[in-house]
Amino acid sequence: LAIAILAAGSILAQTEGTVVKNVTPDEAEKALKERKDVVVLDIRTPEEFKAGHIAGAKNIDFKSEDFAKQVATLDKSKTYIVHCGSGGRSTRSLAAFKEQKYSSILHLDKGLKGWEKAGKPVEK
Repeated sequence: LAIAILAAGSILAQTEGTVVKNVTPDEAEKALKERKDVVVLDIRTPEEFKAGHIAGAKNIDFKSEDFAKQVATLDKSKTYIVHCGSGGRSTRSLAAFKEQKYSSILHLDKGLKGWEKAGKPVEK
């Protein structure tokens, strides 16, 4: 069982090899710059996504009926930075990633609002 620690922070959950780690906007940005296997996964609605998102983010709507099915199709060898607007939906989404036995999930503290508050870039 491997534990990936990218920076100081708390591990939220660990199940069958799935490690979910809370990360700050700075830690998320550092992971994006330093690692090629990191993908930003924005789970807000398509409308929210179009209004502004982290550059290069993939959008899967947590509210869609087939959310779990879409999560199952993602590349499990990648590390995903999962976020929503403020952290509520993304926290609830973590079960889907654990169920699919993803190895590394980074949960962005306070979602896109926290990212923007930290002065990080958003594209529209």
